[in-house]
Amino acid sequence: MSNLLRTINNLTYHRFDINDQDEFKQISKLIAIHLSEPYSIYVYWYFLNNWPQYCYTVKNDKSVIIGVIISKIEPHREVRMRGYIGMLVIDPEYRKMGIASNLVKLTIENMTQDNVDEIMLETEVINEGALKLYESFGFLRTKRLYRYYLNTHDAYRLILPLTDKAHTRIAFLPQLPQEQVT
Repeated sequence: MSNLLRTINNLTYHRFDINDQDEFKQISKLIAIHLSEPYSIYVYWYFLNNWPQYCYTVKNDKSVIIGVIISKIEPHREVRMRGYIGMLVIDPEYRKMGIASNLVKLTIENMTQDNVDEIMLETEVINEGALKLYESFGFLRTKRLYRYYLNTHDAYRLILPLTDKAHTRIAFLPQLPQEQVT
């Protein structure tokens, strides 16, 4: 089965192939060079190994990975399903071409199909491009996280509510057994 999802402007979008060591090496290099946060290889291996179905790459016409989004889905407080975008990286040579937007859209589409109630992420307060991108999809700034990153920069936590459950405060609380409700 092919991991190819779509082709846009001679760039191919793929689902991560857990059996392709070259792909993992290319992703590791892209993250190490272009993300401000120095992630351990074990952090993204955790995502890639456990949730490969929510990790997508973009390759140029030479089959070199020039973009990646790494995500996961987990229950949140036993009440709702939360998608989480852990990393989004685009090689600077390929920025301003809609690649990041396509990756976020692909992620949202696939998480929505899997009945996620909300999608969450963090991004640096100073990263205006990322904030503009995510907010264009409807992500809301919900919290400022002071000195969140190792470089001491603050972050915003952003959440994209997808279902009514994501909009209600009660969704944060586990539901009581029916006999305890008065």
